[in-house]
Amino acid sequence: MITGEVKSKVDRIWDTMWSGGISNPLSVIEQLTYLLFIKRLDELHTLKERKAVRLGKPLEQPIFTAEQDKLRWSRFKNTAPEQMFITVRDEVFPFIKTLGQKGEADGEGGSTYTHHMKDALFMMPTPRVLANVVDQLDAIHMTDQDTKGDLYEYMLSKIASAGQNGQFRTPRHIIKLMVEMTAPTPKDIICDPACGSAGFLIAASEYLITTTATLSIRTKRPAAVSTTIPSTAMISTALCCASAA
Repeated sequence: MITGEVKSKVDRIWDTMWSGGISNPLSVIEQLTYLLFIKRLDELHTLKERKAVRLGKPLEQPIFTAEQDKLRWSRFKNTAPEQMFITVRDEVFPFIKTLGQKGEADGEGGSTYTHHMKDALFMMPTPRVLANVVDQLDAIHMTDQDTKGDLYEYMLSKIASAGQNGQFRTPRHIIKLMVEMTAPTPKDIICDPACGSAGFLIAASEYLITTTATLSIRTKRPAAVSTTIPSTAMISTALCCASAA
């Protein structure tokens, strides 16, 4: 359950963007989703760094190279608003559009992240609005799937189409129970037509990793996969990437 404190923080962020000129609720959610994804990438990279230091080993599969260090959330959030605006607009957003192109390929020229982030648009109107939103998002801690789902559900509740689209989060313990009862195997094709924030898909992936010792995450299917996503579902798709990160 989302707390009143988090709701208040989201409301303030919403008001900041609204007063800054982003009046379309869908655009607000879209921009927040991209920024949360960028923030999560930095958190994951930090975890990799800490693990490398703890084990005394080189950093494995870094998300950011040494040259891309300034693209990390923890770096640009401390810069002046004007410089932050230029960095995020001209470098960070192009970076997430190409994320994974030289890593795990999906057979069609890039990773799943690349495929679904390729149309990401930077719509923050001014450096001051961006700086305010970044500061406020930085105060929201999203370390578990429940928090992400609650936050997403609350943001959707702020637009009239939320209930019509059926985009409401299933509690984590119910998702886990349903996946365990279904007991998917590596040979199964898993589909969730009402995907939302990808809670069921992520839980199924975690179940397979836990129960299948020989599972290779990098296993590739020979058949090409074609994915068509309606424009109204692109925000959900972006949030799926953020949740899975």
